[in-house]
Amino acid sequence: MASLKEILTRRPVAATIRLTVPAGGAKPAPPVGPALGQYRLNLMAFCKDFNARTQKYKPETPMAVTITAFQDNTFEFTVKSPAVSWYLKKAAGVESGSGRPGHVTASTVSLKHVYEIAKIKQSDPFCQYMSLESISKSIIGTANSMGIKVEKELD
Repeated sequence: MASLKEILTRRPVAATIRLTVPAGGAKPAPPVGPALGQYRLNLMAFCKDFNARTQKYKPETPMAVTITAFQDNTFEFTVKSPAVSWYLKKAAGVESGSGRPGHVTASTVSLKHVYEIAKIKQSDPFCQYMSLESISKSIIGTANSMGIKVEKELD
């Protein structure tokens, strides 16, 4: 239950905006500009903050960002690590998954790759309390649905 002080200091939320922006590449041009501009948010402040937070990632890495816009034209945002499917495609060295998963295998990855991806995803806000084993099982399920086979060790 929220305390009275928390309730009184809450700011009314105007919108929640979800975007996928390349790491270190936020510019006030589309798709960032129109999405934030319609809520009268400071585009340059977002771009500078986002680029500073994502400078440790390689350029052009797709980062999922959730922006909470408040009615007083301020904002907060959280940056998540790239999607599991992006990591799997990079680890497997393929451009896209199989057109017929379960029938045609696009590529293979080792359990070591899955473990490394799980360690990266564990730093996400929504996965930080999940065990490494459960995150790994989820990644294996994603790989299977993409037509990427997971083996113990690659030959």
